[in-house]
Amino acid sequence: MSWLVALPALDGRDYVYRVHAPRDALPADLFWAAFHCHDDGPHPRASDRFDSARIWRTGK
Repeated sequence: MSWLVALPALDGRDYVYRVHAPRDALPADLFWAAFHCHDDGPHPRASDRFDSARIWRTGK
């Protein structure tokens, strides 16, 4: 199962990450997986506020 997690960054853009996790994954776990992916990349700092992220499931 795949999830998409959009994280707003300091440059005003939203960076979207695909996270592979089970259907019953906790939103906080999905958020931190995407945040750590972003943090390891070359992009400007993303918001670490859970409330600012958008999380949704892909597919059926």
